[in-house]
Amino acid sequence: MGKPYLPSHRHTQIFLGLFLLAPVFYFGYPYVSGSLYEIPNQSATSSNPALSALPAKKVFIATHIKPPQAVKGIYMTSCVAGSQTWRDSLLKIANETEINSIVIDIKDYTGTISFPIDNPMFEKNGGKGCRVPDMREFVQKLHEHDVYVIGRITVFQDPHYTKIRPDLAVQSISLGGPWKDYKGLSFIDVGAKEYWDYIVVLSRESYKAGFDEINFDYVRFPSDGDMKDVKYLWTGTTTKSSMLKDFFSYLNYNLSGTGPILSVDLFGMTTTNSDDLNIGQVLENTLPYFDYVSPMVYPSHYSANFNGWENPNKNVYDVVNYSMMKAVARVAAASTTPLKLRPWLQDFDYGGNYGEAEVRAQKKAVYDAGLTSWMLWDPANRYTREALDKE
Repeated sequence: MGKPYLPSHRHTQIFLGLFLLAPVFYFGYPYVSGSLYEIPNQSATSSNPALSALPAKKVFIATHIKPPQAVKGIYMTSCVAGSQTWRDSLLKIANETEINSIVIDIKDYTGTISFPIDNPMFEKNGGKGCRVPDMREFVQKLHEHDVYVIGRITVFQDPHYTKIRPDLAVQSISLGGPWKDYKGLSFIDVGAKEYWDYIVVLSRESYKAGFDEINFDYVRFPSDGDMKDVKYLWTGTTTKSSMLKDFFSYLNYNLSGTGPILSVDLFGMTTTNSDDLNIGQVLENTLPYFDYVSPMVYPSHYSANFNGWENPNKNVYDVVNYSMMKAVARVAAASTTPLKLRPWLQDFDYGGNYGEAEVRAQKKAVYDAGLTSWMLWDPANRYTREALDKE
């Protein structure tokens, strides 16, 4: 899986973290899948009546399922996951169509962690986003319907954490303190390696909650703002692509083999560009470290006249097929299976109308590139049922 990145000064910290995060059944707790199990008080045989009267512990032991041979997924925000009616409507889509996977926010663009975690590291994870108190039970329900569950972590865009640790943020030269993009959102400096541990621990806790796969999004340097006002205290003079590659290696070293499948989202143009798009993303740099790589090949996000197409929104098959064919060739040249590729497709109106014809055209473009897996993105979570084959 590639040479691991492991700074020597972190050996003790990582060993301690692994010890604290060891699954509960390592310590003699009974294993009961996907449920809360009351564990009798271990002091019940004590001669001290006060100790024996302590209440039993409740431990949730998650179930997990393997990824489908061809992942066909839809995205669910944490707000929708917290709505019984709405989330059940998306489960209904999975039950009645070819959809076999659902991607749910673990940490969204606000930095809010969507479910409660009994770990001191996440005591201040309120944020401004939505929370799902029964996330573990919901994931278990999805498993009962044979739905593969992918947890999405928005990584370096995190305006909540930058308030907790402004010293780790991308800095504003003119104002001092965290820099903000045009939407008023701030980013953690990719080079802030202390934050890497936060993401590793969150990933481990999410797997323990039942998520089968951890999907890393916003693994990049910022781009949409006054880039002349940006200062990277932690990245320093290290190139953006090298720093991101170190982060990928760190994730792999600490998470690979511990349970979760690992995936990463990339800008669509990483399939066709040879540079890092000035955000640090290079397709080949992800391949040794993730089980799936997901370019976001939304036609609306390509500029006018891309590859000669005046309006990419009117050439959705061509844009997706061209991009993924390029990606397949690059992955094959790196001696890696092209089936590692699993693109995000567009099912939202932006730059044009996206209905049954447009979504089906994108799916066909993926298949014609020799791939079998894809995921649909709609930030509003309203998917085009007509574009999905029946189960």
